[in-house]
Amino acid sequence: MAATHTPPHFPSGKPSVVVTRQLMPSVEMRMSELYDASLNSEDVPMSRDAIIAAMQNCDVLVPTVTDMIDREMIEAAGERLKLIANFGAGTEHIDLAAAAKRKIFVTNTPGVFTNDTADIAMAGIIGVPRRIREGTALVRKGEWSGWAPSGLLGRKLGGKTLGIIGMGRIGQAVAHRARAFGLEVIYSTRKPLPAALEQMLSVKRVADVDELIAQADILTLHCPLTDDTRGLLDSRRIGLMKDGASVINTARGELIDQEALIEALYAGKLAGAGLDVYPDEPNVDERLLRHPNVMTLPHIGSATAEGREASGEKVIANIRFWADGHRPPDQVLTALIG
Repeated sequence: MAATHTPPHFPSGKPSVVVTRQLMPSVEMRMSELYDASLNSEDVPMSRDAIIAAMQNCDVLVPTVTDMIDREMIEAAGERLKLIANFGAGTEHIDLAAAAKRKIFVTNTPGVFTNDTADIAMAGIIGVPRRIREGTALVRKGEWSGWAPSGLLGRKLGGKTLGIIGMGRIGQAVAHRARAFGLEVIYSTRKPLPAALEQMLSVKRVADVDELIAQADILTLHCPLTDDTRGLLDSRRIGLMKDGASVINTARGELIDQEALIEALYAGKLAGAGLDVYPDEPNVDERLLRHPNVMTLPHIGSATAEGREASGEKVIANIRFWADGHRPPDQVLTALIG
């Protein structure tokens, strides 16, 4: 394979790699074998200043979704930094344009968390209409008085409409699972899926987001966070939803106007919500915690040992390709880097 850039020179013979968070033991062991790796054994999030200091003295930075790498930080990076090998698929926390301007490669780890995240989304899709969180709380508090014909009535899934906003890998995996529960699946994306894939998944595209939101009994979000999607589900769009509908979000917390969501929940407009992400993590609004039918999960969509190990292996592969002078397999914004 021909090199696509000049292989960098490393004084110690190995690239200097700084990893911002603790990774799987097998991944850290392999990194230590291959690279001059600085690991975060205590798994304490690095401060902004600490990350800048690392960027000024390493060849490769391995951040995660919780590490904000903005333009000022990239401009302050040393000349050695040539690769940001992100652990995770999302890259909205990295200023990609600033990295491209500095000729810094950026890679991610797509695909490895698809099924894991889809499974967590399904937990909300099933759990919110069936009031799982409320039922669990009754049992744990010792307040359950026993079975009753009218006790803790939820809504059946079969025949209901699931609206999916964002039909990438995860959205498609959710659609595949949802059909097994008898849900009618509609989706919204900028470009329609190929007809054969729509037929295979038994899904129907609704081009207008407002129309999809109005049709859905359960709405689940699987789109990336961009300037266009920030606050996508705002008070106006929540107002379009059916009374008693549910919202599921395993993508990014900023996709939803949280105040509007809370207002709709307590007004009874929405039956409940299943949330794995929040706009100010790790802080979760107390009103969400108090609501009886809001499933609040601690951002565990990708939290499987298998997925985290596979993501770490992709990071290692991206670094190895780059260090050898080849284009990393998971490079982001390829066209902007020579």
